Amino acid sequence: MRVGSRPHKLRPTVGSRQLTVAAGVVGLLFLFPIGYLLVRTVTLGSDLGNTLFSSTTARPLVNSLLIASSTAALSAVVGTTLALLVARTDLPGRSIWRWALALPLVIPSFVGATAVLAAFGPGGLIELVPRIQGFWGALAILTLLTYPYVYLPVLARLSTTASSLEEAARLLGDSSWQAVRKVVLPQARGSIVAGTLLVFLYGLSDFGAVSLMRFDTITRAIFSAQLSDRATSLTLGLVLALVALLVAAVDRSSAGRRPPVTTVGSGQLHYALGWATGPALGFTALVVGLGLATPLLVFIVWVVRGSSTIGVGYSGLGDSLGFLVEPTLSSAGAAALAAAAAVIITLPVAYASVRRRSWVSESAGTAVTSVFALPGLVVAIALAFWAIRAPGLMGAFYQTLPLLVLGYVLHFGAQALGPSQAGIAGIPKRFDEAARTLGVGARRRFLTIELPLMAPGILAGAGLVLLSTLKELPATLILAPIGFETLATRIWNAAEDGFFAEVGITALVLVVLSAVLTWPLLIRRGISRVGRDHRGGPECGHRRGVGDAESR
Repeated sequence: MRVGSRPHKLRPTVGSRQLTVAAGVVGLLFLFPIGYLLVRTVTLGSDLGNTLFSSTTARPLVNSLLIASSTAALSAVVGTTLALLVARTDLPGRSIWRWALALPLVIPSFVGATAVLAAFGPGGLIELVPRIQGFWGALAILTLLTYPYVYLPVLARLSTTASSLEEAARLLGDSSWQAVRKVVLPQARGSIVAGTLLVFLYGLSDFGAVSLMRFDTITRAIFSAQLSDRATSLTLGLVLALVALLVAAVDRSSAGRRPPVTTVGSGQLHYALGWATGPALGFTALVVGLGLATPLLVFIVWVVRGSSTIGVGYSGLGDSLGFLVEPTLSSAGAAALAAAAAVIITLPVAYASVRRRSWVSESAGTAVTSVFALPGLVVAIALAFWAIRAPGLMGAFYQTLPLLVLGYVLHFGAQALGPSQAGIAGIPKRFDEAARTLGVGARRRFLTIELPLMAPGILAGAGLVLLSTLKELPATLILAPIGFETLATRIWNAAEDGFFAEVGITALVLVVLSAVLTWPLLIRRGISRVGRDHRGGPECGHRRGVGDAESR
């Protein structure tokens, strides 16, 4: 077939049949947890209809959908706004904000909720601020801890968009706000949708924050019935999985009808905020203050006050931190392995769903996305169930590091998939067509042209998986090798025993570790890009203040 005759019918860049088969295999792998729920529900004889429509189930399910959708909508606004401020404006200190805004993601929801409850209200550090619980309290906590799911993919997308369309819009008389609304936001739409979907699924699966905020959701019902009524617990888990599958399928279907935006470039416009600098800086500081600084302050207070219990391993300032060395190394190693594995395993699905859409790739993408809505406990139990009952040598992988990493990948694979899809969708097909005209092979085209261009999206997905793995608790407790301890499990054990000094110092180490690991993904890339943008270029002559734009 002649290149250029029918560009939309060109063969895919990376394989065809092999790519589809790989995507299908990955999709089947991610169906294991849902398959476990289905098998166990049938074998235990649970009645799905009666369980779903009973008075004790219907209300928690509605509450779950309400908190998930509300958190997703609010996080989409907060995350997108912060990404725009950091990536496309002259916000003061944006190289530091770029990094700090990602860190709330590493704080476990039960720890963040406990810290906020300890900070505000009667008996808290700041008694003048009322304590909010129920729906509004859960909404505030979940938004502060999950907006990075939107912020990171959008930030990565904005770092690769070309400035040509924005320059054209400005030359045609559009103001800064109009250029952002007409050009920048449509280019980031895929990343916004992907991140918002992750927040929605996280809201469905969260247990810690909603429980502490006393908001009744389906995850509370699942955990409450885990010991007393296992059949009901599994059935509710299956209901949650079916809801997630439906939402993911609708998202994949609508994604196929969205027109692609494939502008890629090395330089971006940076808009002068002008009179809006103060409000923008205040909003950014407020989000970081509530989502990161407040929990850190509570952790520090716990450490300073020390523990009132005699004989614990850590009782406050001055004690050795040697007991955290091994959990820190274990957390870093497992998180790095999980991030790399998640990106590699989900990349065929991401590529096939964008470059070669078929029912196989769409189904695989739906399966990968839906697992994220399941509580980590359900995913871990499902994986342990299949590992124990697997024939031959497969059973030997139970409570080993490979199985633990696989559990992380199954639970957090959706976080790597969405940003990768957005990164691939932003690559213009004309690059591939030009390389084919020059006789470049498929493998070389992928490695030299497409992979560098999709790298920001891949790195954003890896960062999300890394940060989420650092705080993951249920999978680690169930699947980890004997004696394998992470910072998250250390926090859990200390919290159960009431050793808040140990909780505080371990949580601080967890945040520091996440900051160190995300430095190469965010800070270094941001500094180098800011430096390139300010050394000159066509965009330097088109920067206008917000106030100037509004006075035109």
